[in-house]
Amino acid sequence: MVFYYPYDSTVSLKSKVLVVPVVSVGNVSQLAVDLLIATIGLKQIGIFDARDLVPVAGPREEGSGISTPLELYGKDGVDVVVIQQRSPVVKSHKESFSTSLLMFVQENELGALLFLTGVDLSNRSDAQMRSPIHSLIPPRSPSLESSPISLISQLPVYTYATLQTPSGASVLSVPTTPTLPYSPDSIPFIPGGGLTRRLLSHSPPSSNTQKWTVPTAAILQFVLEGDNRADAEYLAGVVAGVLHLRVDGWKQPGSWNVGLFGTPHDQTLYG
Repeated sequence: MVFYYPYDSTVSLKSKVLVVPVVSVGNVSQLAVDLLIATIGLKQIGIFDARDLVPVAGPREEGSGISTPLELYGKDGVDVVVIQQRSPVVKSHKESFSTSLLMFVQENELGALLFLTGVDLSNRSDAQMRSPIHSLIPPRSPSLESSPISLISQLPVYTYATLQTPSGASVLSVPTTPTLPYSPDSIPFIPGGGLTRRLLSHSPPSSNTQKWTVPTAAILQFVLEGDNRADAEYLAGVVAGVLHLRVDGWKQPGSWNVGLFGTPHDQTLYG
């Protein structure tokens, strides 16, 4: 089945960086992508088959048309395209979605793949309090050294391990010092990170003998559920720095002003 439906078949995605927000704690990654789209002026250039996602539809930001669960945004002259995901993946469709997304990346010869995700702030170690942002590079990724996302290597590395009692029982999970090189199945646990771990460790289907050639990484941000607009600006700023995007202040989409965190309470309720 077809996964991607471009609005303009002449638009090439080859060598561009694809930014993918993973539905995760605080929805900080989706909010960061909202800021990137609004500030850089990205336009919708295609949609994806949303059979693996929870159905959702709503008005478009521009005021005409319908928003769908999974859309692609880009712009001439900008070597970055971003996905906006508006609903989570159905639990029983995680494998199907992961395969479809990664095959789309490989088949379109994208230059790099960058996931954005939130991580539960309550699982942070003392050492990780120095920065809310960390990076995670899967073992199967080609070298990032000459890739468009090479600057991600300057971010602190995210890790997570389980402490054991003398009897061998697990008592507490905390981030710890990284042990490299990773084995293929050693992507650390990401509390609140949604499908991030699965996507980073997922391999193309066995019928596809082509080796994974796209430099891949994730930027993780420790957050709590709540008003995460400031967190989103911070994450978007890190993404802009890694991708060499020039941004002079962030433009919030108009939809943020209406119901982003619920309709404002009638103040007469409080006297």
